[in-house]
Amino acid sequence: MKEGKVKFFNDTKGFGFIKDDNDDKEYFVHVTGLIDEIRENDEVTFELQEGKKGLNAVNVKLA
Repeated sequence: MKEGKVKFFNDTKGFGFIKDDNDDKEYFVHVTGLIDEIRENDEVTFELQEGKKGLNAVNVKLA
């Protein structure tokens, strides 16, 4: 599991970005990849999965 912080999440559109704590990379997250509801600045754990446009954060839950 990776750890990071929610940089941005739009509830209306159902997507956002998570910044990885270890390498400062940002990963796209879609509402379908969430386990818990998330908001900006939440500390989360997540896994990565290959998507159409690169790696996506999935199985995202609050840390």
